[in-house]
Amino acid sequence: MRAHPESELHRCGKMFGVLVCDGEGAMTNGKRYLAAFSAQLDGSYHHEGFVPPVYEMQQAPVGANKAESQRLQRLLFSNYRLTNGQGETKNLLDIFAAESPIIPPEEWFASRHQPKERSQTHPLPPSGAGECCAPKLLQYAFTHGLKPIAMAEFWVGAPSKTEIRHEGVFYAPCSGKCVPILRHMLKGLDDWTIDDWTIREFPKPETLYEDEWLIVINKPSGLLSVPGKGGEPSAESLLRAKAAHRLDQDTSGLLVLAKTPDVYTALQAYFQRRDILKCYEALVKPNDANDANDANDGMIELPLLPNPYDRPRQMVNTEHGKVAITRYSIRERYADGSWFVDLFPLTGRTHQLRVHAAHPDGLNAPIIGDRLYGGEQAERLMLHAAEISFVHPVTNEPMHFSEPSDFRLK
Repeated sequence: MRAHPESELHRCGKMFGVLVCDGEGAMTNGKRYLAAFSAQLDGSYHHEGFVPPVYEMQQAPVGANKAESQRLQRLLFSNYRLTNGQGETKNLLDIFAAESPIIPPEEWFASRHQPKERSQTHPLPPSGAGECCAPKLLQYAFTHGLKPIAMAEFWVGAPSKTEIRHEGVFYAPCSGKCVPILRHMLKGLDDWTIDDWTIREFPKPETLYEDEWLIVINKPSGLLSVPGKGGEPSAESLLRAKAAHRLDQDTSGLLVLAKTPDVYTALQAYFQRRDILKCYEALVKPNDANDANDANDGMIELPLLPNPYDRPRQMVNTEHGKVAITRYSIRERYADGSWFVDLFPLTGRTHQLRVHAAHPDGLNAPIIGDRLYGGEQAERLMLHAAEISFVHPVTNEPMHFSEPSDFRLK
């Protein structure tokens, strides 16, 4: 799908979705295909060939004060009535009643309060809830006697430079707005789940060095660094030591763990002062096959902020984001268009390397296997912590470890 030359999509892209259904009135091979777009398209909720909105939200009157605006929003959200696979209907206020309130970045920094210090007895759903593709598609299917079979959402139009969205790439539903709604709507569909966890055998980490104060391991992809909410094993739980830094669950490579509180504190201080040097290896693929980036080395500086509407994804925010700097070196360019890259993080923000690789103002080349930021599909995230150097916090000996990735020769 390509954007019409006169569409707003050339200025700001949008998420589109397709739902395959079974049901009466099927059109092709016993199937019916539904399409939707998020919110409005070119100023309208209605376009031929696309399902209608769940509820056509109208804007609050201009000049309404905050209390009046919240009252109107509460009224509007009460009219968003969403049906699930069991035939049960709930409005958005009921669906989000048990959810923690989401604090947008502008409110966060305007108030100077942490989210936990702000309390709302009955938090409003986030702005735009119910207007995404998935709720629209499922609502139409359930209210027209259709059985959902498969669904996908993808980006069309200009890339998003805040949330990292690229044309033609499939993305999962956003965690803040859509996931609470989909937990309700998918009830009754036995083979559908929003928490699609697969039982896996987690390989044990390889210990490269150990003394009475610290451990250095080669963490396999898929293993958590620290314990999570789901009870999965982690490097900390397996080794009974505390991780001095973290690698994403899907990232493999060198991880340092402390065996004593004093060593942990010392290692943390190293990281804060940037006294620990790290190099990551990544396999990336440019979004533009004709990418004109001929420079093999460079620096990326894009400030990052957690996306309150879609955790754990991060977003670029030049006003409120924290400084994030990455040096890169393209070591090889393969015939299939992919690059083998060394990444040197000079700061340690969450998902820094993944965002800096994918962003149009960064490498514009998502890491292959990156499900969050639009990387080409692969059996794993092609990101590996390959080298780390630091001074031993007790013996003062220089420590250097190198463990190259196994995906360089594809």
